[in-house]
Amino acid sequence: MERLSVGIDVSKRALAMAVVPTGERWTSDTTPAAISLVVDRLRALAPRIIVVEATGGYERAVVAALAAADLPVAVINPRQARAFAQAIGRTAKTDAIDAEVLAAFGDRLDVVARPVADAATHALAALVARRRQLLEMIGMERARLEHAPPIGPLTRELRRHIRWLERRVQDVDDDIGTSIAAHPVWRVNETLLRSVPGIGPTTARTLLAELPELGQLDRRRIAALVGVAPMNCDSGQYRGQRHIWGGRASVRATLSMAALVAARHNEPLRAFYRRLRDRGKTAKVALVAVMRKLLTIVNAIMKHQVPWHPAVATP
Repeated sequence: MERLSVGIDVSKRALAMAVVPTGERWTSDTTPAAISLVVDRLRALAPRIIVVEATGGYERAVVAALAAADLPVAVINPRQARAFAQAIGRTAKTDAIDAEVLAAFGDRLDVVARPVADAATHALAALVARRRQLLEMIGMERARLEHAPPIGPLTRELRRHIRWLERRVQDVDDDIGTSIAAHPVWRVNETLLRSVPGIGPTTARTLLAELPELGQLDRRRIAALVGVAPMNCDSGQYRGQRHIWGGRASVRATLSMAALVAARHNEPLRAFYRRLRDRGKTAKVALVAVMRKLLTIVNAIMKHQVPWHPAVATP
């Protein structure tokens, strides 16, 4: 039997499907009934892999339906798909072409199915993202307040809006806490994560919501997924400085704040940071190393379901 690879290009109102190597193509609406028919048709094809591009949320309904039907699905980064399209000379871009590119991506690169976050995890991630958006708005309003007249209607309006946004942050925090309290696994995992000195409630909740793979991958793959794995920049006799790149920016930003705290108050990581600085590493390079080590530690804690102990972080 042929090893079929299916690509699905998702937009707000339409799905475009392509199958490699048969060349079969078809389109569908994005209504629940239409998605159900797509799932039935794909189940009959029994593909080796179904590749879907992340589209900011529009893909969630079809991915959830595919996962519920036990079909092998992988959601990939759009940047990967575009780079692959350029590498094989498919510079034109339409829904049909994009579906073909995704199918070829799954076929040629032997993409494997990846775990799909459930609806509860998506809802928690949405709350965490909303909290981050509110904090960004507060920062922008405070910057405007600095340049507003000392007294007057504009200043009063900005201050009222900042107070309202701060109340909304508290409301979202309460919603996040309620969601975690209602989920037995999340309750245990949050306690495990917060047992690590340097991991506070914000970091723990971000990891739960936006890094569900924690504890399921090895240390190298989890570091690459977050974007804290150093990438070589060498060519011929040239040896460039290694940099971190890509990954999940929101998780990395939260982890950097946790690493900053850990480098001061977590004794094993503090010693690790000082040793790197004494060897001539810059503060930024040493902090990234602490981030990577902290991620490795929490990954092991989640994998083995054991709380923090200083011995696991002793360099």
